[in-house]
Amino acid sequence: MDNVYGAYLCTGCGIGDVLDIDGLKAAASESGMEMKDHSCLCGADGRSFIEKDMADNGINTLVICACSPRVMQKEFNFGEQTITIRGNLREHVAWAASKPAEGEEAAEGVDEFLQEMGCDYVRMAVTRAQKTKLPEPYLLESIDKKILVMGGGIGGLTAAKEASKAGYQVTLVEKTGVLGGKALNWRKMFPTRYPYAELETPSIEEMIAGVTSDSNITVKTETEVARISGAPGQFVVTFKTAGTKSEWDAPAKVGVDEQDLIDKGEMEDPNAGLRVYTEQNPDGEMYGAVVLATGWTPANVSEYEHLGYGTLKNVVTNAEFEKLAKDGKVPANVAFIQSPGGKEDDRDFPYCNSVTSMVALKQAQYVRDDNPDGKAYILYQHMRTPGNTELFYKAMQQNDGIFLTKAAVTKVEEAGNGLAVQAEDTLLGEDLTLNVDMVVLAAGMVPTTVDEPTINLAYRQGPEFMDLDLFDGYADSNFICFPYETRRTGVYTCGGVRKAETMEETIDDATGAALKAIQCIESANRGVAVHPRSGDQTYPDFFFTRCTQCKRCTEECPFGALDDDAKGTPLPNPTRCRRCGTCMGACPERIIGFADYNVDMIGSMVKAIEVPDDDEDKLRVVVFVCENDAYPAIDMSGMHRNKINQLVRFIPVRCLGSVNMVWIKDAMSAGIDGALLLGCKWGDDYQCHFVKGSELADRRMQNIGETLGTLGLEPERCAVRQIAISDYDAIPAIIDEFVEEIIELGPNPFKGF
Repeated sequence: MDNVYGAYLCTGCGIGDVLDIDGLKAAASESGMEMKDHSCLCGADGRSFIEKDMADNGINTLVICACSPRVMQKEFNFGEQTITIRGNLREHVAWAASKPAEGEEAAEGVDEFLQEMGCDYVRMAVTRAQKTKLPEPYLLESIDKKILVMGGGIGGLTAAKEASKAGYQVTLVEKTGVLGGKALNWRKMFPTRYPYAELETPSIEEMIAGVTSDSNITVKTETEVARISGAPGQFVVTFKTAGTKSEWDAPAKVGVDEQDLIDKGEMEDPNAGLRVYTEQNPDGEMYGAVVLATGWTPANVSEYEHLGYGTLKNVVTNAEFEKLAKDGKVPANVAFIQSPGGKEDDRDFPYCNSVTSMVALKQAQYVRDDNPDGKAYILYQHMRTPGNTELFYKAMQQNDGIFLTKAAVTKVEEAGNGLAVQAEDTLLGEDLTLNVDMVVLAAGMVPTTVDEPTINLAYRQGPEFMDLDLFDGYADSNFICFPYETRRTGVYTCGGVRKAETMEETIDDATGAALKAIQCIESANRGVAVHPRSGDQTYPDFFFTRCTQCKRCTEECPFGALDDDAKGTPLPNPTRCRRCGTCMGACPERIIGFADYNVDMIGSMVKAIEVPDDDEDKLRVVVFVCENDAYPAIDMSGMHRNKINQLVRFIPVRCLGSVNMVWIKDAMSAGIDGALLLGCKWGDDYQCHFVKGSELADRRMQNIGETLGTLGLEPERCAVRQIAISDYDAIPAIIDEFVEEIIELGPNPFKGF
């Protein structure tokens, strides 16, 4: 469409009290738009004021300089055929202005520094609108809305049933000959009703019957997934008989260190022959989304030789004990060891958690139920019973035959017809020797993604998930904000493959994963993005004529949205794309962009900042701000009326991974004195919504620092800082610290050229 512009300025919420309205309107006019003001644009009168102007003048592209774009979204939504650009004059300017000290009167007139700040935000908003095009959704020619559920345990059964209840066709694949998973071996399950003191009969048989009798669900037992290619809405899935080989088993699993060597050209890529994956496989079935519910396996505890697993009779794992308990009577005296021991080591067994703590309590009850005089000893370093399960824990404490103590087990050995357990550092302050009939070790719950090939993706990045080292084997993308998603769009996890869970938690989890799969299918059908930019109609556009096939976009995409074609050129899969823009930030040729977010747009916004070249007190620092954590934190800082340094200018970006280093070079050449990237935490404190955007930005900034050094500019003029959304009160100090460093360096020597 041809853009017809209208610019509007709100003078309410304190904006008109601290800024010169005529000066702001003049800044818009200088940038090419005449601006109108109103005392309350978000009110009914303000909206009518804008709508009348749109009707009278055919305006379809709005610049609204008022409050943050994160608020009043409904009030400033004028339909999908209208572009609305928001300039943040409230939280980032008016509410972040200097406040008079206690007892002082406010200074008369408008603060010069604050006015310059406001004018720059007006110019940047106008520039952004001038560079924005109306997005057009990416629509598939055809879409399949069936859902594939992998795994026939509690998670898979629940996901299949919930998707069916929502009206979707489901194929449930289970590699064994029966449904039910590990729950088939349960004697009892944890309490689910008040007072949470009595174990309950498992309901797994009812769940199986509900699935097998559902006409919307096709069950394939003794079946595995051989390959999944394609993208959400058009996944092509090929099956095989469980335990057999297929032609797609060849791709090698490449570790992180090996991948680094491959990227450097020091090691041959074992999967180099895998190029085009989007072709339709005539033998495959089409699906819209996948739910991964393949569960967990017990951790290997044989490495702890002093505990005797594998060498001493009657030393078993908790999973083995559960099956024994279901099949018959359990021994009268049993020790449940929750931690491997060692005097200086208070760690639990690998992958232990609240579920393994609860299992020990449940199985101790078996001992008491089967033996009136039985004794159960639970030796732990940590007992975890969250929520209502604390009531079950307290009930077990009241049982005279169940003995719980913190202790470090040093040895398990044969003693007569039984076993002797030696423990130190107990709560009683005494060493213990327990004579028991059986020892049960709390083997943790290892997700199947660690050791077993589970998903077999036909992606350039390989057949498995790439984030397993980051998450100890759990296939997550952002555990806190998007708990079911993986780094492969359209594939959602639930149950033990996502985290250790009780039956209740798994049922809730699987319901959530089924819902996310449905949302993904419907988003693909509408041509919009899924989380975290839900509903985004844009998708990356490539100007392939200038592509040098450097592979940076394909290698750095966190979500595997890009494959290679037969010639090695990037091959986009738009429905896999999360719209983070990491590919845009990676491209040295700047040939990737979005309709409303591209290299030229942000670069032009940087250039719209007015840089005084004759005043050393008016240095300028541009801050590229991640929209996921950093931008909301700055907003909240403004809401708390925290003062923000008036030398900085914030530019929101989708993710720090989308920051193209040309913006830094443009900023420096335009006389900007410093550039700061403010984004999500990464590494051990990982919180990045796009998985690795902050980490990539940090790496790129190190490289740009070297480039600036060759130009005679200090590398310290550019930096990256990590913040969480809850760090809003720390924002001013973080900004001030960087600005002080820039002040010490002095003005940019390119200023005025």
